[in-house]
Amino acid sequence: MPSAPRNGGRHVPIARGGTAMTTPTSPLRKIVHVDMDAFYASVEQRDDPALRDRPVVVAWRGRRSVVCAASYEARRFGIHSAMPAARAERLCPHAVFVPPDFTRYRAVSAEVRGIFARYTDLIEPLSLDEAYLDVTANKRGLATATQVARAIRADIRAETGLNASAGVAPAKYLAKIASDWRKPNGLFVIQPHEVLDFLAPLPVGKLPGVGRATCGALEALGIHTVGDLRQRPLAELAARFGKFGARLHDLARGVDTRSVQPRQLRKSLSAETTFEQDRTLDELAAPLDELAARVWRSLDRSRREPRTVVVKLKTSDFQLLTRSHTPPRPPSSAAEFAALSRGLLARVDLPPTTRYRLVGTGLSNFQVREQAERQPGLFAEAHDAADESDATASGD
Repeated sequence: MPSAPRNGGRHVPIARGGTAMTTPTSPLRKIVHVDMDAFYASVEQRDDPALRDRPVVVAWRGRRSVVCAASYEARRFGIHSAMPAARAERLCPHAVFVPPDFTRYRAVSAEVRGIFARYTDLIEPLSLDEAYLDVTANKRGLATATQVARAIRADIRAETGLNASAGVAPAKYLAKIASDWRKPNGLFVIQPHEVLDFLAPLPVGKLPGVGRATCGALEALGIHTVGDLRQRPLAELAARFGKFGARLHDLARGVDTRSVQPRQLRKSLSAETTFEQDRTLDELAAPLDELAARVWRSLDRSRREPRTVVVKLKTSDFQLLTRSHTPPRPPSSAAEFAALSRGLLARVDLPPTTRYRLVGTGLSNFQVREQAERQPGLFAEAHDAADESDATASGD
């Protein structure tokens, strides 16, 4: 791992002006990124003492199941989230496999977010186990963001029995990098005057938005570290990467004007399952009903309601397709939602011999209830659309 300032968790000071982070439109802020350590697996170990100090893998057993989370004891064997469960079992035959319990994880997540709310209203959840907090002004009157982060971590430990890592920095992406720096159960602070030195040795793949393809393109240009990237002029990066080139130019200099966005509205809600054995289209109705019931149980219709039903399918040769429909009025029950989902299967025009390895269903196009009631016929037309299902949190 590249070297970084050894600040021992020193304070991010109250803003005093010019730093590498400051631009005419971006005042210095104090951002904390909190990330629960091996969240799903830690909840399981907390609730079952027999699992403590043992390699725990949160996953359904099965040839096509994937790992939702792995305890740190399991990670020593190379197991990680999104890995096929069968491979995890080969890597650690004595690992304990526990089926995920998302109802329990959501309850613990709500408890943690309640702790966040004692310190700030500016909370941007990223998943069940991580969130950004803007603590530039905090409710407890603590002098520094570091003190806030320490207090939050202590409260989480005392009230939930779980550990959280935190990063403190003047920008969101820096705080997220920092929270991973001393995992598990760590705190790392990047002070404003340390930003450029901290970034310089980092691999460019550490920057947000730089995936495998972009990383390869940058390395082909001789850009391996953020310091290398900082030496390239904006015109060159924009010519090669378009708008993202300007973003890369800013990130290399510690500039990120994105603010913490509290109460982000849900875009969609979905569930899916992968079968042990591939199935025909006619065999998908029953599992689709079960998935629809699961989604409906998770739906909060008190203020916003979904207008569009989406079905997702993956064939045995990994072809992905979606079908969606927006009825004149939104579904009012799990049974109606399930019926609409089943109806979308009729719009799949692949050969009848096609077999499917995955099916999913979801709800999207959420609207405020009053708006939906005033415009009952606005979305009467059916249409095909890409699935915008929420990604399940990794529990890491």
